[in-house]
Amino acid sequence: MTRRRPLWRSEYWFVLVLIAVSYTLCALQTGPNPSGVAFLVQLATVAVILWVAEVRPRLRRIGWIVLAVAGIATAGTSLLGASGFYLDVVLAAASALAYLVAPMAIIAHIVRRDRVDGQALLAAIAAYILVGMFFTFVYNVIALVSSVATFGPDQPDSLTTQLFFSFTTLTTTGYGNIVPVSAGVQSVAIAEAITGQLFLVIAVARVVSGWTRRTNGAAG
Repeated sequence: MTRRRPLWRSEYWFVLVLIAVSYTLCALQTGPNPSGVAFLVQLATVAVILWVAEVRPRLRRIGWIVLAVAGIATAGTSLLGASGFYLDVVLAAASALAYLVAPMAIIAHIVRRDRVDGQALLAAIAAYILVGMFFTFVYNVIALVSSVATFGPDQPDSLTTQLFFSFTTLTTTGYGNIVPVSAGVQSVAIAEAITGQLFLVIAVARVVSGWTRRTNGAAG
């Protein structure tokens, strides 16, 4: 019988730390322009997730190569002091793509597991936060390419604001102090709210079904 790994030794703790660092770097940005440093941390986070989530070796190697190329390109542009509209849009879109791939890899890992334990719970938390980060950069891309203020003239189109709005929408908290003004952003917000609720329902169902199997197995 394989010995069960203690929860404190789960690699998902490291993933959560990287996500927290990435979140903090985004929250500190008072403008809409993505940070190259934050993007490098995001790439490192996704690279670790591909390993922790036990993605197929071939896909993992391809992912690491793509991430390495993106990281080298980002570091090069930062060292050269390059900046501009197109670079900001590329960074924002790449961040959204990275935060789309990462939770999908984690969710696939949870589904493949034959039991629900503390590590599966940490994985679900990580995936949930990553979904919120994904929608944050969707709003960021929209803000960069749109000529209309995302949340009206009284709210700055900063990553800080977008991050706050994304997570209040994902959790359906809805304080009401930040409201999207365009039909496109409103549609994305609706999609995020639905995604957040479906994620919680599916996660709870997975935990309950896994716990039931463990209980029945123990009783048998």
